[in-house]
Amino acid sequence: MSTATISRNWLAVVSVMMGIFSIVTTEILPIGLLTSIGADFEISEGTAGLMMTMPGIVAAVAAPVVTVATGRVDRRSMLCALMLLLAAADFLAAVAPSYWLMLVSRFLVGLVIGGFWSIGAGLAARLVREESVGRATSVIFSAVPLGSVLGVPAGTLVGQLAGWRSAFVVMGLLTVGVFVALIVWMPPLPTVQVTRLGVLRALLHRRNIRVGLVLTSLIVIAHFATYTYVTPFLREVTEASPATITSFLLAYGIAGVVGNFLSGMGVSRKVFAASGGMIALATSLLPCAGGGEVGAFALLVVWGLAYGAVPACSQTWFSTAAPDAPEAATVLFTSSFQAMLAVGALLGGVVVDAASTTTVMALGAATATLMVATLLAAGRRA
Repeated sequence: MSTATISRNWLAVVSVMMGIFSIVTTEILPIGLLTSIGADFEISEGTAGLMMTMPGIVAAVAAPVVTVATGRVDRRSMLCALMLLLAAADFLAAVAPSYWLMLVSRFLVGLVIGGFWSIGAGLAARLVREESVGRATSVIFSAVPLGSVLGVPAGTLVGQLAGWRSAFVVMGLLTVGVFVALIVWMPPLPTVQVTRLGVLRALLHRRNIRVGLVLTSLIVIAHFATYTYVTPFLREVTEASPATITSFLLAYGIAGVVGNFLSGMGVSRKVFAASGGMIALATSLLPCAGGGEVGAFALLVVWGLAYGAVPACSQTWFSTAAPDAPEAATVLFTSSFQAMLAVGALLGGVVVDAASTTTVMALGAATATLMVATLLAAGRRA
């Protein structure tokens, strides 16, 4: 590659990262705005949590369907089209007069998640030199914690100052900017290996793929069953002010960025296990130590550090288990991750409506502990 091509391709890596940042932020934006949106549509917090469940369910199905159906379409064209669809979903959410139209918007978000993640998350190897693939992958996945460190707190702040609809307008404008960046910087990416359903079925026969599905399912359920309702928890149990909640979410996100890059220094089974253990520790202690602002703040920082490493650990697990089919492995990662995100948010909403936010924290801790136990057992067997 020439120097100009290398520079342009790194800008392409950044544009993919910004695309995933827009997706992640749009997906989890309702977490910081849950109370405001619920009050506006006159629904319970558990029902409002369907805004997290809907895109996850759709993305789990869309990941294999969109990837297989568009297997021969240039990947650059697909990424651009998906960004336009995300912008449309953001603007629809901003003007939705009823909750069912908000859910239609979230359905479109799910389509984008399934397609963009499955295609974009594994593109580093096609954009940079072999020795730089690891660094480029870390850059792409830094979008996940950045969505928390910038997206959710900033969206919450915009929601407080100008109303929750304004937060979706801002995200729509940002997504249009990402679309332009992809047009300018992303080189043509004709398909190299067409992902078919038979390839996905074959991967499911591999033991490490199945173990990865179980581990990802448990840790994602544990996280999103609890984190989806962290704002109500901080308001009801910690009795924190809206400004304090925003600063707490900002600290969580910063810790997530640090956790992401620390994991990039050496993703391993131990890092994956440590992340699960720290999430279990934080969520188990929040019901008792989270009654005060100092305890809640400290535990959210621990939680952020831990979760920042989870997406990279999970994606690396799948790609290592199927080095001969990277896009298919990414499809399985995306589908399992999003399906369990939806399940976690849904189960968390049921528990919150039936019991309390403290109860959901305790159950999340038990699920994260089960993930660690499963990983340790799988390691001994291996």
